Amino acid sequence: MDEIRVLSPTGALGSGYLETSLETALGWKPHFIGCDAGSTDPGPAYLGTGKPAFPREAVKRDVRLMLKGARRLKVPLMIGSANTAGGDEHLAGLVAIVSEIAAGEKLSFKMAVIHSEQKKDYLKKRLKEGRIKPLDPAPEFNEAVIDRSECIVGMMGAEPFQHALEQGAEVIIAGRASDTAIFAAMPVMKGFPEGLAWHAGKVLECGAAAVVNRKTGDCMFAWIRKDHFVLEAPDATLQCTPQSVASHSLYENADPFKLVECSGTLDLTNSTYEQVSERAVKVSGSEFIPAKRYTVKLEGAEKIGYQSVIIGSIRDPFFIRQIDDWTERLLVRIHARVKQVYGERMKPEDYFVNIRIYGKNGTMGPLEPVKETLAHELCLIIEVTAPSQDVASSIAGIVRHQGLHLPIPEWSGLITALACPYNPAHLDRGPIFRFNVNHVVEPDSPLEMFPMEMVQVGESSQVNENVTSDKVTA
Repeated sequence: MDEIRVLSPTGALGSGYLETSLETALGWKPHFIGCDAGSTDPGPAYLGTGKPAFPREAVKRDVRLMLKGARRLKVPLMIGSANTAGGDEHLAGLVAIVSEIAAGEKLSFKMAVIHSEQKKDYLKKRLKEGRIKPLDPAPEFNEAVIDRSECIVGMMGAEPFQHALEQGAEVIIAGRASDTAIFAAMPVMKGFPEGLAWHAGKVLECGAAAVVNRKTGDCMFAWIRKDHFVLEAPDATLQCTPQSVASHSLYENADPFKLVECSGTLDLTNSTYEQVSERAVKVSGSEFIPAKRYTVKLEGAEKIGYQSVIIGSIRDPFFIRQIDDWTERLLVRIHARVKQVYGERMKPEDYFVNIRIYGKNGTMGPLEPVKETLAHELCLIIEVTAPSQDVASSIAGIVRHQGLHLPIPEWSGLITALACPYNPAHLDRGPIFRFNVNHVVEPDSPLEMFPMEMVQVGESSQVNENVTSDKVTA
């Protein structure tokens, strides 16, 4: 096999792509279709709640087209990081979508379902063995953190995908996975150079992001060969250039030359980029350095409370000129009133009030280099986080009234400072979450953390078997 052709329909399942681009790419006869369906970019709430970031109907539309295309060509479809965060609930949700599509389109195929949610007993065992190591920066990680986590997933490498392909899977739906591993798995398994396979995967996982004139989410295609790979977007209006492809190595990476994966490090130090047509770029020289120890990155989320939010605007120039002093005095008044209402039942450390000032430094906070605002109006978003929604809502009511009438020295008597667009003035957000793990675990094998099930989809006799190999158990 001198060439392996790869189609990536979109950089984020559910974000969309052009059906015309997909049809063009299918005409180029890919050997497999890969798609990244998740990220930590949307934040910890999705890992904590089990919900996806994209609407179900949007995901279903994207999956339906690529699934029909894959079955038409009889090539594998591989989707990783199911429904954003890749926990068991996310995985089940995407499997249900695929099953619905198969029933509606009368499709039949063998599907591998690969889990990435980690059992707490397993993590505690590895922690005691000293085989969970912190990344920089890392929060404290102990058994208490494991216990209070809503969900912890492992980010699988290429090996679980390769194992599924070896078992004859035609469709692979995987939990949390390295974005790049989805695309590197088959080329590496077929004997193509790892450096080229991983580098091509790094670009492919973001769909058409590595073009100079990107208009919306869309497809990217790669021809991976023994000494280089070529990238081209199927949409004839999109262009790859050496700069656009090379600069993509900066995306989501601290180091533009070294990209760490479970099994090693992609090294782009000697990579070269050459324009080979008006819209295509050839890449060569990429290398892969095997790791001395196989590691799997962990991602976890825990609930930190419940939140209510008040949105209000200030337009009075007297207030705007002294907004920092006014918000500091507002916080003092809020805490004093909360103590009057709750007494010793609510200590200052039991709740948190945060004020964001949009029009001044709402985006960057204390990192904002512009210290003087010239805005004629400001938007205040005041967040109240508390142990329960009832308490957060109650304190938000206190915040609204204190902010409404807190005076400034230039005015006497009753004054209205804050204009709130909603009634009630506060919006209840429900539970909120934070990431609480930035660590790697050292497993005995690349497969032990990722149990796999093989399911026959679309036939009257359903087969659901646990596949056990190399300590894989479902």
